[in-house]
Amino acid sequence: MRTTVASGTTEDRRHAAEAVLADLARGVGILRCAGSQRLVRLGISMTHFHVLTLLRHHDAMPMGRLADVLDASMSNATGIVDRMEERGLVERVRVPDDRRVVLVRPTQAGLDLVDEVELVKNDVLVSALGRLDPEQLDRLSVSLAAMTAAVDAELASDPARYADITSCTHPRSTHHGPTSRAASPTPSGTPA
Repeated sequence: MRTTVASGTTEDRRHAAEAVLADLARGVGILRCAGSQRLVRLGISMTHFHVLTLLRHHDAMPMGRLADVLDASMSNATGIVDRMEERGLVERVRVPDDRRVVLVRPTQAGLDLVDEVELVKNDVLVSALGRLDPEQLDRLSVSLAAMTAAVDAELASDPARYADITSCTHPRSTHHGPTSRAASPTPSGTPA
């Protein structure tokens, strides 16, 4: 579906944004389905995958914070981490300055598992993007950079309202350089 905004009114822009999000949601849904099927084949639960993606994003998390994010009791979170540790997906590490604090971090095997599941998404997306011509890729790159900057600006506009989201805005980067000739604007007002 191609969405255009003729008059540029607030209402038109909102409808256009909702149409873009609906298209994006359909594509993401297809990729989630493919990823879920791969999880089943690899024998990993959605909960374990969720924990691994959180840990990949944050590198390591204190047990208490992990329990909060999972909306689980400390004993349930401990059980989840116990099972993941038995499979070699995570490890517990004590903080040298405060041995009472236990951090959970992913092992290389856990990160490799996440990569294997996400490979479905990457393979499909790389192939799909390969169908676009260079001009389309450049426009997409500029548009995605603009969308990221807009999301960052929206989150920065009301830090209290978005407090639970802003901890996810700057993941550990796995990007290894530019993939497009288009310049990416740097979002302002966000921590690096």
